[in-house]
Amino acid sequence: MSLNCNEINLILEELDLTGAFIQEIVQPGYDMLALYTYKEGNAKTLVICTAQNAVRLNETRRKITKNDKPLRYMEFLRSHIKGSRINSCEQVGFERIIKMELSRIVAAEDKKANQQTVHLSLVKKPVLSKEELSAQQEPEEVEENYILYIKLWNNAANVILCDTQNTILEPMFRRPERGEVKDKTFSFEVKNVEEADVLKKYPVREWDGVLGAEPLGEGVAENAEGGCSEGKAFPSFNSFIDWYYSEQTSSLSRAVLLEKAEKWYNQKRTKMEAALNNLLQKKERFENAESIKHEGDLILTYGHLIDGSSKFLECEDYETGKTLRILIDPKKSAQENAQDYYKNYKKALSGAQEIQNDIESTRRQIEKLDAQYKQICAEQNPVKIEQLLRRDTTPSQQKKKSHPGLDYTINGWYILVGRDANENDELLRHHVRGDDLWLHTRDFPGGYVFIKARKGKTVPLDILLDAANLAVYYSKARTNTKVDLYYTHVKYLRRAKNGPKGLVLPTQEKNLCITPDKALLTQIFNMHE
Repeated sequence: MSLNCNEINLILEELDLTGAFIQEIVQPGYDMLALYTYKEGNAKTLVICTAQNAVRLNETRRKITKNDKPLRYMEFLRSHIKGSRINSCEQVGFERIIKMELSRIVAAEDKKANQQTVHLSLVKKPVLSKEELSAQQEPEEVEENYILYIKLWNNAANVILCDTQNTILEPMFRRPERGEVKDKTFSFEVKNVEEADVLKKYPVREWDGVLGAEPLGEGVAENAEGGCSEGKAFPSFNSFIDWYYSEQTSSLSRAVLLEKAEKWYNQKRTKMEAALNNLLQKKERFENAESIKHEGDLILTYGHLIDGSSKFLECEDYETGKTLRILIDPKKSAQENAQDYYKNYKKALSGAQEIQNDIESTRRQIEKLDAQYKQICAEQNPVKIEQLLRRDTTPSQQKKKSHPGLDYTINGWYILVGRDANENDELLRHHVRGDDLWLHTRDFPGGYVFIKARKGKTVPLDILLDAANLAVYYSKARTNTKVDLYYTHVKYLRRAKNGPKGLVLPTQEKNLCITPDKALLTQIFNMHE
């Protein structure tokens, strides 16, 4: 339920914004705007909400939290009307459109920028008096005038900044079908209706002493945090509207937002628990690695029974005495089949440790999710809840990265990792400089690792080893017990002529031989989850 025309007039009467100054503008979300105003020692926060079924304008004492990233319309309004004086603020007829006339004094732009320049030696400087010199030093000021329209229509709410001729400078929502786009003229029809008829048809909802059917003495009232407390009447219609839309309406009410949060939490936790169960099942299979090795031993022992036609080898287990059927490739010899089983055995051994790390990581993510949900449930401000939900429910595909690949920060050192030729090439072209350090595995394809240089600092050995372990992990040498690498500064790399993408030829390189440290890698990955 949106505000009707008479409720808007009552709110504007209580606000008394004429003569106030706009000190700050904050946009906590895509459908909400907050104007911080000041008049004669009285500061007020004006909330403008354009969300469906919650369209309103009212004063609030709740804390307005800033959005993680500054939004477009907020930045535009700040550059045009921040510091402006509100000369008038009234509803246009009974159309639920608020017209706010604004003005501010700014320094005039330099009008001589396009004039032709003349060499200083050819300019004869006149002798000026003190008055003329002081007049030249004082900046020229001009007055800027704007009209801010606030349209409080339920399915078409908008905030539109215009010049004095009603030419749209920028709307909050661009709607070409309604003509609400830049450089268009903002126009609307004002119906000629009797005030008495409007008062009768659209009464102000009950709030003074009564909340719905209950006496307000048994209801709630605004407290110091902008929330509600039991047993007192609302001091103003603004405070009632602020409470009503924060607690009762469908789109930005705390109850509905908490319901959305519960749904989001249950869905995300269910997926994480399913992933954890899959990992535990894999761990159980990997724990049976010795049975894989034993089957390889049996294939070598009974290899003479392979006839080249059957996909199974039936033999007696010399440890248990039972008859087993072992899956084999009939086209391969006993030695080749056994070798396949031994490879799978080695993979199971190496995978067991990685699976355990993944299990611990997933459990930590579930704990983090529980903490986030607990924080949302404890939050009293609906705007903050909406921001927390929007931040946590943004798909990872929509989160912009400043660079390709991965990045790690270890003890103040910033490390970039490319995982394929495209990422290697992009990092090398656009994200590193000559003094940065480059590492790569020798004789094995893999990703490039860069350690960003710090002014006046030499890369310590432990950071070099961290980067070397990352380079090995993101290469084909991951499973090797000892790996050779080389490293040099980026300025000593040159591209291979007619070579594949990302291929470079290092000079002045130094050698490094390491034994990959899985515990160290686990520590690095856990730090950057």
